[in-house]
Parts: sequence; C-alpha cells; structure tokens
Amino acid sequence: MLIFKIFRRPEWDAFRAAGKTRGAPVDLADGYIHFSTAAQVAETAAKWFADDSNLVLVAFDATSLGAELKWEPSRGGALFPHLYRELTLADVVWDKSLPLGAAGHIFPEGVI
Repeated sequence: MLIFKIFRRPEWDAFRAAGKTRGAPVDLADGYIHFSTAAQVAETAAKWFADDSNLVLVAFDATSLGAELKWEPSRGGALFPHLYRELTLADVVWDKSLPLGAAGHIFPEGVI
C-alpha cells in the first residue's frame, strides 16, 4: 500500500540534498512524520497546502517503513499513518510535482 507525503519544494530539495529528513516544521513539532493515504491526500492538500503551488507528492510503501509506522486517529477520527523515525531517500517509491490548478491541486493519474 502506498502512502503519501506532501513536501514544499524547498523541503523536498533539502531532503534530496541531505539524503534524509525528519520532515517539515509541523512534523518536527509533533514528533512524527505525517502521511496520508490515497483516500486522504486530496483533503490534506486542500486543508494544509491550499495556496501552495510549488509542491511535490512523494509516495512510500507503508510496509517497507517498518514498525515505526503507526496508524493513529486524526482528522475526524480516521486513522492516519505517522512515522516515528527519519525518512531516507531509500524509502521513496516515487516523487511527482503537485501543481495547483484552478480547482485545486492536480494529482498524478491513479493516486486519488
């Protein structure tokens, strides 16, 4: 199962340069890295990145993230994946630009 992390372009560039990340400022503040499932990611983009046009959608294999990936209640009581370790580039399955269109973010085909 793929899960998704939305990065602002500078965050993604820093991750790629360093080869690892503890996440965005919200992740650092909460103590874990926030992810969304395919069913959750469009709402996440709309809620937290509504006006951001320079985003990158990054896919991860939930199983390969190991025991540090926890499914915990969040928005509306739904279970969201939270990772309690740093991410490495080896964890990335794929990355794609997430542009902002007139009606919201334009997701790659097959994601939502």
